[in-house]
Amino acid sequence: MTKKCTSSIGKEIQQTKDFASIEEELLVSLLRTTDVLHERFEQLIRPFNISMTQYNVLRILRGAEPGGRTCGEIGERMIAREPDVTRLLERMEKAGIIQRTRDSSDRRVVVTRITSAGLKLIEELDPRLRELDGLLSPMGGRKIANTLKLLDQVREHVRSK
Repeated sequence: MTKKCTSSIGKEIQQTKDFASIEEELLVSLLRTTDVLHERFEQLIRPFNISMTQYNVLRILRGAEPGGRTCGEIGERMIAREPDVTRLLERMEKAGIIQRTRDSSDRRVVVTRITSAGLKLIEELDPRLRELDGLLSPMGGRKIANTLKLLDQVREHVRSK
């Protein structure tokens, strides 16, 4: 049974048929909203010549200082799944914003740390990213808190399947 749109997402994506369910409509709306927010984020960091994924790695490594993180640990902490973290780290190392070293006690382990150039870059980005503050303000604080809890439940449910 099809369901008439309850939001503007159908019109926004120029959909001509009703969604099969309200869950489908919500899923499409979440994906579209994520894309819109992602694009805004990318616009802000584009002048710094890094991607959102590279920013994510720098953020992870800044929080891991001074110990750094292994490739696997970085992959586990990424906001969005990255299929080839090793290649990503190689590009970032060539750019001089991270450094990788072999662990002295176990040569198989490579530890990645943010460099001073990487720290400087992420510190320059911090004030620019504050421009994103307020994008979710139409929801209000209580709805944002409730949405966070609901999204936690959805991720937990999906992972348990």
